[in-house]
Amino acid sequence: MLARCGVSASILAGLGIAMLVSGPVSSNDTLATYRVIDGAISTPLTAQPGDPERGRHLAYARDSGDCTICHAMPLPQREFHGTIGPPLDGIGRRATAGVLRLRLVDPKVLNPATIMPAYYKVEGLFHVLDRYRDKPLLAAQDIEDILAYLLTLTDSSLPQ
Repeated sequence: MLARCGVSASILAGLGIAMLVSGPVSSNDTLATYRVIDGAISTPLTAQPGDPERGRHLAYARDSGDCTICHAMPLPQREFHGTIGPPLDGIGRRATAGVLRLRLVDPKVLNPATIMPAYYKVEGLFHVLDRYRDKPLLAAQDIEDILAYLLTLTDSSLPQ
């Protein structure tokens, strides 16, 4: 099936390594409740607004979101960007906050065949290492911060 999707084993292995390096959020943290309505999570997961600068750091950091492992992003100092996910330049213009929040929380709701990991889901997952069981990959505030950063990406030109 992976071959049909055009995904190589080495890319998936790299994605798995990135998830292992990032580490889970503490299992003592209570997951925020959310509702998916019309393909979006319109209500923020936290009371505190997202911090786009912190979100930028999380999105590019190899030990947290590391969005560039799968997506091309406007970060000229990073030599290699992923190509298995869509480019994220202009995403703040193309998608709403609610849709992007759902894509970060549980992308399989929108696309059951996606290989993008669920960063804020703990149930219904398969082959989860014990140390990751019942723990999201990112905290609710991390999701909101990355979302705030993604919403700033309104220019549609990636550096060449």
